[in-house]
Amino acid sequence: MTNTDSKVVAVTGASSGIGEATARRLAADGHRLLLGARRTDRLEALVKEITAAGGAAEFRRLDVTDAADVGAFVTAAHERHGRLDVVVNNAGVMPLSPLEALRTDEWDRMIDVNVRGVLHGIAAALPVMRAQGGGHFVNVASVGAYEISPTAAVYCATKFAVRAISEGLRQESAGDIRVTLVSPGVTESELADSIADPVAREAMKAYRAVALPASAIADAIAYALAQPAEVDVNEIVVRPAASAQ
Repeated sequence: MTNTDSKVVAVTGASSGIGEATARRLAADGHRLLLGARRTDRLEALVKEITAAGGAAEFRRLDVTDAADVGAFVTAAHERHGRLDVVVNNAGVMPLSPLEALRTDEWDRMIDVNVRGVLHGIAAALPVMRAQGGGHFVNVASVGAYEISPTAAVYCATKFAVRAISEGLRQESAGDIRVTLVSPGVTESELADSIADPVAREAMKAYRAVALPASAIADAIAYALAQPAEVDVNEIVVRPAASAQ
């Protein structure tokens, strides 16, 4: 990759799983990264690893549920590099449970992180991208954006929302801003660790018997970013070959 191909990329939820793998892949591709998450100890270790390998990365503590914090995150990337080419809205949570369990706090958390977090990223970066004449949003959803399973109704609803928001943004931004929705199937991550409900936790053990490495999703994101400016990869669904879901 030449310097002219290098992009300034902000990644949310970068401390583990898909976000961490994406940071490694995009840094290896020569992009300049600002990584955000709440667990700064992990971000610091990741940035040290990337820079030791010759990549360009910095980190900042980020809570995507706080619109002002997301705004400061985007501003930091823009001020540091003079532009912001890509925002990867990756932060997400998945505390599954049957609706009758009435875990309303967990419902609220999924809505705040999975939906408002994406909206906050768009609200912060869209004016910057408009002003500079272009940009690219990559929103990470799930196969749950296309199908629903027991214990996952609220989670799937949030991912349906991310899909709808992404398509709406694409239609409103034709010509200057690219929008890519990446929907992973079962992927190795820490998301399942947040499942407190015993019914959902047991169901997830069987569901996750076959899983993709997070690097497979990072590769899909890298593919979308690598396309020429006139090509907008709108939706990518990535599933394990051995899985029906």
